Amino acid sequence: MASSPHTRLYRHRLPTRLWHWVNAVSMLVLLTSGLMIFNAHPRLYWGEYGANFDRAWLRIGPSPTGGARLTIGERYVPTTGVLGQWTDPQGRVQRRAFPHWLTIPSRYSLAGARRWHFLFAWVFVLAGALYAIASVVNRHFARDLLPKRDELRARHLLADIRAHAKLRLPTGDAAARYNILQKLAYLLVLFGLIPLMILTGLTMGPGFNATFPWLHELFGGRQSARSIHFLCAIGLLAFIGLHLAMVVAAGPLNEMRSMITGWFRPPPERRRHD
Repeated sequence: MASSPHTRLYRHRLPTRLWHWVNAVSMLVLLTSGLMIFNAHPRLYWGEYGANFDRAWLRIGPSPTGGARLTIGERYVPTTGVLGQWTDPQGRVQRRAFPHWLTIPSRYSLAGARRWHFLFAWVFVLAGALYAIASVVNRHFARDLLPKRDELRARHLLADIRAHAKLRLPTGDAAARYNILQKLAYLLVLFGLIPLMILTGLTMGPGFNATFPWLHELFGGRQSARSIHFLCAIGLLAFIGLHLAMVVAAGPLNEMRSMITGWFRPPPERRRHD
């Protein structure tokens, strides 16, 4: 059935909408407080140990020739004025990895950042657990997120990729359903990145090491867990950036309304031109 400009469809149930907004606030605080925690030691390692003189695979800090740079392995990019060395609102040069406007708190405080991080980590985990229970009960996972066999065929996947690359987004009733790229992205986040973030976060806690020593062994040491935690955060940032870009491309007012009220107005079907 073709949709008219006045058609409205109920797209997002209440548990999904609540989790989305709690998640948005939690992720903002977790990411920005995490950057402040990273500022305390702006280096990443693989293995058991990590100290100033150990070999880091990623570091943000002073350059031997002056200024600052981001170094990954043997490659580096000058970042003076952005990362590693920047000027605060009082005109003072600061040599922390991430600038004040990207961190919580904005002034250097490892203890303060940890408090923010741990508080919203629990908010994030508890909200996610309630969302998972609700999504099993109302069959959101099975009905909306699990790909169908035909959707996983190479022809269907390639057609969806080409359509998104050309910004030919779904119209009509199809716009109210998750397409295969959305499903795969959400499943990767829900069952890949988020569990890894939680488990590696627990691995970095000394108390949890004593209670669950197998986590330490699973990730190859606390420093490896810290690196995986950082990479998962980068993956979540990439997902959020792509998600926001698609919201803008699909019509931000319509998309925002559907995530606030649940009701979505599908774009009208395209007319074929012979």
